[in-house]
Formats: sequence, structure tokens, C-alpha cells
Amino acid sequence: MPDFAIWRHSFLLVLALLTPDLVCAADPPPVSNNVQAAMQQYVDDGQLSGAVTLVADRDGIRHLGAVGKSDLETERDLRVDDLFWIASLSKPFAATAVMILQDDGRLSIDDPVSKHLADFEQLTIGEDRRPVQTVLTIRHLLTHTSGLSSPPWPPGGDNRSLDVQAAEMASLPLHFEPGSKWAYSNSLNVAGRIVEVVSGLPFAEFVKQRITDPLGMHETTFHLTDEQHARFVRLYKLNDDKSALVPAEHKYVTPDPEAGAAITPSPSGGLFSTAEDLSRFYRMLLNGGEWEGVRVLSPETVQAMTTIQTGELKTGFTTGNGWGLGFCIVREPQGVTRMLSPGTFGHGGAYGTQGWIDPERGLICILMIQRPDLGNSDESPMRDAFQAAAVSLFGQ
Repeated sequence: MPDFAIWRHSFLLVLALLTPDLVCAADPPPVSNNVQAAMQQYVDDGQLSGAVTLVADRDGIRHLGAVGKSDLETERDLRVDDLFWIASLSKPFAATAVMILQDDGRLSIDDPVSKHLADFEQLTIGEDRRPVQTVLTIRHLLTHTSGLSSPPWPPGGDNRSLDVQAAEMASLPLHFEPGSKWAYSNSLNVAGRIVEVVSGLPFAEFVKQRITDPLGMHETTFHLTDEQHARFVRLYKLNDDKSALVPAEHKYVTPDPEAGAAITPSPSGGLFSTAEDLSRFYRMLLNGGEWEGVRVLSPETVQAMTTIQTGELKTGFTTGNGWGLGFCIVREPQGVTRMLSPGTFGHGGAYGTQGWIDPERGLICILMIQRPDLGNSDESPMRDAFQAAAVSLFGQ
């Protein structure tokens, strides 16, 4: 062996012994054949164009893989760094923004909403528009117990500012007294407007400065760049006779990147992201609000967010759940959550994206798919199959 080759070999060997984390960091994440096979069956059966899946624990990523196509027309293979509209997975980010401000001492979730938004001072309820008897608080917004109405989402997204959207919600009669029931709504848009008022920053900028940039989530955004748009996963649904996938119209983004730039960042459902980027957010939560030396939330705040706040109210889109502050929480595992532990928390998105954390196992499950006709996406068979395969990586 030439002298230089011997020197290089010895240097790399010493480097590997002294800095194993640095050397291993360049290695691609592992891929689980079981998880891949669980998703591939839906591609083979014509139920999905493709899927990106990620499984992580406190030590790192245990699986990151992609199956299928990003674009069926061009037959572009789906890649793990492709971007998805994560829809309502945005809501935990909005709740986190609010809780950061509580940690900062700048608001309390038990504040009346009207303390920060004057439009909410004279709320009414019911068809007869009688005065509301219960004070609407920020806590109600984060737990979907506000009773607020959600105006229909315009095709292609809403370009009205958050203050205009919040004012419209305040002008509509509530469906019920705050705290008396659970009903999923876009109440996180009102919470997002409170973030703007209290922080003095546009909502998207606050999320960038206090959540995504500190965590190194550079692919998580409310507006796709031209380069990201090229990696944006196309949307498909089943045709009328359920025999094949066909292109679908997107609820939030148009094919034209410039047109999408006019859409107001929605706290309730505006984010785009990748699986690996999302894992940074979830690993921060699993680690009590801190990740890689960056503290986003206090441990006490993470505990409050992931503890049921809705008592015995029936909540969520699957049975056996309660609701925390921005998160659905598994109270009694059953059905699609049967393989998860009590206390598992997370959220789903309109087109089938899912992100769940099982603190007992130290397990993070992230599913990225884009199909708008799943019905109850929280109970999709794809989620069921993925979670079962993910749990199997832990020998359980």
C-alpha cells in the first residue's frame, strides 16, 4: 500500500475511534423492510401514489424510507426529502407558539381571548344570538372547546389576513358555551392572531424565529420556494369506481408557485414539510422541550400540552381519546391506536399525514401521504399498518 494510502487509512481509523458520532452522521438513516412492505402494499393495490415513513426514538432515526411515486404522470420516484402539505399537523406548531409566549410570561392560556382581541368582547350563541355566558379563553382555542364557527376554506387557500379571519369568526354565533363540548374547528387561527398581537411579529415569522429555525427545520415553511415546489408531492384520489388513482385539486396550494405565495399562512393548516424535518419537532417534544441544546419549551409546558385537558368530553376522530393543548391524546388504546401506549399524543392531517409520539416506548411515528378522499384520515388503514410495523421495530 502506498505511503499516502497507509496514512489516509490510519487517519480515518483514528477519526472513527475518536469521533464516532461525527463519522456516523454521514451515514444514511436505516430502512426497515417491514415498514417498507407495509406501505408498498397500498402502492401495489393502487390505493396510494406513494408514502414516506419515519420511525425514531430518543437516540435517533430507526427508519426513514419512501415507496411509490411523487408524480404518477412523470413517474418520478418519491424521495425521503420530498415535501408534503401537512395540513392540520400545523396546529401543534400554532399551539407551541402560544405556549412559548406563556413560558415567556407574555400571556396565559387562561386569559380571555378578548384581552388580546377586542372583537371577541361581545360574543353571541345560537340562532337567537343570545349573549355567551362563559368567558372564552385561549385554553378553549387550543382544546377545540371554543364553540367557534369555522367559515368554509376557499379553494386554493385564504388570502385574508389573520385579523380579518379572526374578526369574522368572532362575528358568528357560537355553537355552544365554551368548555361544554368538543368540536374540531379552525380556532387555532384565532390563537395564531393572538401570537401576532402579543409578539408583534407575523405568525409565520414567529414560528420561523422561535421554532423551525432553532430546530434546524429549514424545509418547513408556509410558502414553497421554486426549488421546494419541484419536490412537492402531487395529489391523487381514487376515481369514481375506485379502480385507479387520478389527479386531485389541492385544497391549499395551486400548481403555480407564485399564486401560492399570496395565501395567508394558516395556523390551522398551512405548513409544508418533510418527514425528517418533522422528526426534529417531535424529538424536541419527546425530550421535554429541548433538542440538540436548543430549548423551545419548558418541560412543564410540554407536560401540560400532552396531558388531557378536556376531562371526560368525547373528543377526536377515533375512539378512546382526550385532547391536550394542541394535541390529541390516547386515553384508552383501541382500533387504530391499539398498538400504542396510553398517553401517546399527536395529530393527523387532512390528506393522511400523521405524527404521533409514544412516550412510554420513546417512539415517534411520522407518515407522509397525500390522498384527499380518505374520509376519516385519522383512522386510515395506512396509518394502522404503518404504526403496527413501526412498533414491531421495538420488538413489541
